Amino acid sequence: LSAASTISWAALGGPVACVSKVELRVACKALLDRDTLNKSDPCVILMVQNQGQWTELDRTEVIKSNLHPVFAKVFTLDYYFEEVQKLRFEVYDIHGTHSIGTRDDDFLGGVECTYPMYNFLCLIKSLTTHKLNGTVCRVAFSCVPQIVAQKKMVKPLFLKYAKYAGKSTITVHAEEISGNNGYVELFFCAKKLDDKDLFSKSDPFLEIYRINDDGTEQLVHRTEVIKNNLNPVWEPFKVSLISLCSCDEDRKLKCLVWDSDSRGKHDFIGEFYATFREMQKIGGGSKVTWDCMNPKYKLKKKNYKNSGVVILSDLKLHRVYSFLDYIMGGCQIHFTVAIDFTASNGDPRNSCSLHYINPYQPNEYLKALIAVGEICQDYDSDKRFSALGFGARIPPNYEVSHDFAINFNPEDDECEEIQGVVEAYQNCLPKIQLYGPTNVSPIISRIAKLSAGEETIKDASRYHILLILTDGVVTDMADTREAIVRASYQPLSIIIVGVGNADFTDMQILDGDDGVLRSPKGEPVLRDIVQFVPFRDFKTASPAALAKCVLAEVPNQVVEYYSHKAICPMPPVPSCDSPTSLANTPTESLPAVGTTA
Repeated sequence: LSAASTISWAALGGPVACVSKVELRVACKALLDRDTLNKSDPCVILMVQNQGQWTELDRTEVIKSNLHPVFAKVFTLDYYFEEVQKLRFEVYDIHGTHSIGTRDDDFLGGVECTYPMYNFLCLIKSLTTHKLNGTVCRVAFSCVPQIVAQKKMVKPLFLKYAKYAGKSTITVHAEEISGNNGYVELFFCAKKLDDKDLFSKSDPFLEIYRINDDGTEQLVHRTEVIKNNLNPVWEPFKVSLISLCSCDEDRKLKCLVWDSDSRGKHDFIGEFYATFREMQKIGGGSKVTWDCMNPKYKLKKKNYKNSGVVILSDLKLHRVYSFLDYIMGGCQIHFTVAIDFTASNGDPRNSCSLHYINPYQPNEYLKALIAVGEICQDYDSDKRFSALGFGARIPPNYEVSHDFAINFNPEDDECEEIQGVVEAYQNCLPKIQLYGPTNVSPIISRIAKLSAGEETIKDASRYHILLILTDGVVTDMADTREAIVRASYQPLSIIIVGVGNADFTDMQILDGDDGVLRSPKGEPVLRDIVQFVPFRDFKTASPAALAKCVLAEVPNQVVEYYSHKAICPMPPVPSCDSPTSLANTPTESLPAVGTTA
C-alpha cells in the first residue's frame, strides 16, 4: 500500500471515504393534543427520499400521553458525504396497535430537510498520518464531513398546506459514529425498589442520560417497563460509546428509575450518577451497584438509606472496525477478472461485436475492466491480477472451457497490472472461438475454493474480489446460486457487470438488494456478496462513476466478513481520538455498526 494509492481512492470520494454512520435522536415539544381524555400518544416516522419517492426508513417507539416526548429510539443513517439527502420527519398520534400512519392515526405535523443539515454540521478537512512498513503515508480525505457532537437542529412542525402545527417543534440531535469507538452491551437489574402503587407493585423502567459539556442532558437509553416487579431484570441493550459517553470514560451519566403510568404521569423512584469508568469495574464475578436515591426522601427522612439498588450485572465491550482499519493493517485485495467469450457477443472481427477492438476507443468490456481494475490495483501490493475467460473453445484442442486463463498459462494466470490484463485480453481474442453457454459457476467455485484455502491464515491479510463481465443472463443459474451461497462464507466479493443491451432482469436475483439470495435447496447466503450493475447505465458517465457504483458495497462486505470471523485488523490500527484509554480496552469483535470510512 503506497501513499499515492491510498490517496487515489479516498481523495476521489470513492467507497473508502464516501460513507459514514450517523445517529439521529429526536424529541418534540408542544405537540397538538388530539385525544379527549388523555394526551396524544406520539410516534415519529423518518422518511427518506429515493429517486423522487418517499419511503419509510425507521420509526420511534410510541410514548403514551405526552406532548413533550423525548424518544429513546435512535435512527441510524448512512451518511454519504458527497450527496444531499432529503429527509422528512412525520409525527403521529397513535390510536391503534397496527400500522402507524394510517387513517386511524392523527397527523401532528412534519418537517422536511436536506441532509447533511448544514446548520448543525461542521465540515472538517482531515489529514491523518500512518506509518506502513516504515513508510509514512499521509492520507487525505477531502472535505470529510464530521458531525459535531452536541449540535442540534430545531424546526417547527407543519400540517398540510404549509400551515404551522401550533407551537409544535421537533429537535434532532446528530452524532457521527466512529468505527474506532465500538459499542457496549449493558445488563441492568434492580432490587428492593420503592413501591409506588397502592394495590399492586411498581412498574419500573430505567433511563440513562449523558451530561454534556454545557450541562444539558441527552437521553441515551430508556429500558422497557417491567410490570408489577420491585426486583426487575431489564433486557440487555447495546449503545455506541460515542452516544453513551462521547468516548470519555469519566463523563457523568444521570440514571433515573421511574414507576410507569399509562397516562404518562410516571412516579419518580430514585436516581444515581455513574461513569463508564465505574461500569468497567465489573469482572471476576463481581457486580457494580448503585444506591437509587430520592433527594426529597433523603432530606425528610432521618433513617433513609435508599429507594432500592440498581445493579450492573454484566458489561460487554465490542470493538467496531472499519474498512480503512483493515486496509491500514495491511489487508491486500486480490483482484480476479472473468470475461464472457460466448458467441452472443458477436464475431470480434465485426464492428458490431461487443468484443470488437476499435483502435480509437475501448469496447465496453475494456471500459468496465479499466474503470474497476485501476481502483482495485491500488490495494494489491504486487499488482498482479488473475485474468480468466469462460464460454469459448480454446487451443490446442478447441474444447469448450468455462474456466481458462486468457494468457493460456494454467500454471500462472496472473497478469502484470491492469494493462497486462488488457494486453492478454486483446491477444486472446484471435486465438479462441466464441461459443457458449454462459456458465459462471465454475469460476465462482474456483475463486471461492482459492479464498477458502487461505482461511488457514487466521489474520486479515487477504481478501478477494471477482469481477465478472458478461453480455447476458447466466445459463447455469441454479449452480450459480449454489456457488454464491458457498462463496458467502469466504473472504470474497463478486461484482457482475452486464455488458450490452440484453435483458438483465433475472440477474437482479443474484444481487441480494431485493431479498436474501438462496440456493436451490433454500439455504440463504451468509452475507450479501454480489453487486450487479448494467454497464449501459454508465455509458455517458465517467469511469470514476462506474467504479464508485460497482465498488460501493465492497467496504461493508470486507468488514462484515472479518467481523463474522472475529478477526481483528493487523497492526497498525488507528486509535480512538480520545484522551481516555478506551482504545486500549480489551474488546470483542462483532458485526460492525460503525463507520465504513
